[in-house]
Amino acid sequence: MLPALVAADTVEPAMSVHVITEEALPETVAALGERAAGWVSANGFKAAAGSHLMVPDGSGAPAAVLFGLGKAGDKARSPFLVGKLATALPPGLYRLATFEGDLPLAVLAFALGSYRFDRYVKPKEGAPRLVVPSTVDARALDRAARAVYLVRDLVNTPANDLGTEDLAAAVRAVADRHGARVNEIVGDDLLAHGFPLVHAVGSGSASAPRIVDAVWGDERDPKVTLVGKGVVFDSGGLNIKSDGGMLLMKKDMGGAANVLGLAQMIMEAGLRVRLRVITPIVENAISGRSFRPGDVYRSRKGLTVEIGNTDAEGRLILADALALADEEAPDLLVDLATLTGAARVALGPDLPPVYTRDDAFAADLAAASLRVNDPLWRMPLWPAYDQLLSSKVADMNNVTAGGFAGSITAALFLGRFVEQAKTWLHGDIFAWTPSAKPGQPDGGEAQVIRALFDILEKRYG
Repeated sequence: MLPALVAADTVEPAMSVHVITEEALPETVAALGERAAGWVSANGFKAAAGSHLMVPDGSGAPAAVLFGLGKAGDKARSPFLVGKLATALPPGLYRLATFEGDLPLAVLAFALGSYRFDRYVKPKEGAPRLVVPSTVDARALDRAARAVYLVRDLVNTPANDLGTEDLAAAVRAVADRHGARVNEIVGDDLLAHGFPLVHAVGSGSASAPRIVDAVWGDERDPKVTLVGKGVVFDSGGLNIKSDGGMLLMKKDMGGAANVLGLAQMIMEAGLRVRLRVITPIVENAISGRSFRPGDVYRSRKGLTVEIGNTDAEGRLILADALALADEEAPDLLVDLATLTGAARVALGPDLPPVYTRDDAFAADLAAASLRVNDPLWRMPLWPAYDQLLSSKVADMNNVTAGGFAGSITAALFLGRFVEQAKTWLHGDIFAWTPSAKPGQPDGGEAQVIRALFDILEKRYG
């Protein structure tokens, strides 16, 4: 169990937390007594959304907490609002005494809001802890929270401590804990095994490029394959990024981190699937060995690709990985990648676009995203834009000339390498929270994976 939480059957005394709307405030305060009512009035507490008030007993010691939800029925209120308590309360043990709403999501929000990335600083002493109510599935809560923690830890770790070898080791560590079989192809061996685009993108770095391929489960079960973009740092290559554009590029392996978090949940839950996790891992660096604009490479699938821009490297390594995954025609093929800035321009940092040809799966995923508060939005694989990827010297270019619809054309590029999978989903995620919000400290973030797990658990649990 995460340190932010304790078992439901604890005998430790815990302070009561009353999570209430503005409309429920008078009744709750009346039940706490006349002294509490006077304190609430004196402090002007109105139960505004996200506000809280410590209520003392007769001796002046804290006796209860009031936490406001704002007006009843507020559709803009986040299901994770209660996560604000994880940073607002002083150290101690707390219990939800009054609560209306989705209790599992509220407790998960508290757990996720308790996350701290303290690898390089002295950890703060003491933190609020929340008793897990007996009606909440503590195992499911723990599984989801630890997966998100794993994703955040990986994304937050800078590239000097998370090179290609280190990210591969993180994949192997999760695989080894669950008895998954792992195959790793490194450096020039990528050419011999048919991964020319992965090799090309990673050739400029002293940190060798690689593919890590992990397989878990019974071969007779439905095949679920996950592919994650693992660019441990993206300088932009010879089309070098600006200093501002490069600042967050330690997070360019966020797709690989999220895929690994989802894989961990699947294996821990023992879902009845044959799981495969394919992680192409590179650093897009600059040297005399770097790939160049104008170069042409033949992909694993046989399609030739002209390099229009070396800063569109993620789709290149995913192309080889998706081609490998597609060769065995999986029932579900998912790739996640911090792929385009265009996705953030269109939908912002909190709402990653997803692409699929499967309308039924898209509908299920949209419903799951609302159910578990894991936002996403389906975008179109608009066929008329496919011709924007044309090249005069190769089967395709890795970028378009005009720059319009950048997230869509990147998805269309990837789609050319997926033909046999029964269902394919591409997620163009940000994997980052720019400014802290309830349940989401600023920094690395898990996106789409809790919604995907919800679907998979319902299908294969």
